[in-house]
Amino acid sequence: MIKKTIPILLALLTTISIQAEKVIDEQPSAPMTLDAANEVEIADPLDNDLQDKEAEKIALISEAFGHIIAKHIESVGVDFDLARIVKGLQDADQGIDSPMSEADCIEAITKSHEAHFNESAKTNLEKANAYMKETQKESTISVIEEGKLHYRIDKEGQGAIVQEGCSPVILYTGKFIDGTIFGASKGEDLVILDETIPGFGKGLLGMKEGEKRTLYIHPDLAYGTSGQLPPNSLLVFEVELVKATSEPAKEIAAPLVEKAAAEHQTASLDTPQEQSVQ
Repeated sequence: MIKKTIPILLALLTTISIQAEKVIDEQPSAPMTLDAANEVEIADPLDNDLQDKEAEKIALISEAFGHIIAKHIESVGVDFDLARIVKGLQDADQGIDSPMSEADCIEAITKSHEAHFNESAKTNLEKANAYMKETQKESTISVIEEGKLHYRIDKEGQGAIVQEGCSPVILYTGKFIDGTIFGASKGEDLVILDETIPGFGKGLLGMKEGEKRTLYIHPDLAYGTSGQLPPNSLLVFEVELVKATSEPAKEIAAPLVEKAAAEHQTASLDTPQEQSVQ
């Protein structure tokens, strides 16, 4: 992620700079006549008013731009000293040299990010193992793969059953073990079992139409250390089965896979907020 985030941040700053210069270049310039140059300027109260409004506008833009920068900084995964970042901005504005070259800075950030990533992966894996061990003790929990995939039936269903080869239509909400939501269906979603993460596909098998089920998926059957979610995250999915299968599955599979690939490509260019289950 670090290799993508830094170039995105630098590209953002460069794009804004280029667009600003383009706007300035496109402004029409009126030639100043000799008479106009010799005219005595008379203060206009309206001009002062406009200047005050412009200053207020710039202040708001500056503050908003700070939020944009902060958003990208947070995605790097490094505990930056914001006060020193501000100092760096001020020093650069005054022409004071940076304490590190850009290349050295990016290399240092990368190493710090990797250390943070590895530590997070280790901690999250320990939490996942402990959480699965605890849920297994509950009487309402059923085990598909011990320590890897458990589920609880929250509402019984009475319709058709999801089997191998089915393309179920579902509603779902995905959460971390602390309850934070990382993704949810925006409507009824069709799932191709072979195209989703292993734990999710296996967890849907046996569900009856109308059933609501909570899946507990260990990172080994989820995204592990890949994807856009925190590494080795244990995932909790609340799923409602609308329809066991949608026919004909073969005819709808191709466009859905193409759509998922296109969405994945688009998400990889931005700082993604949510992770799809497909």
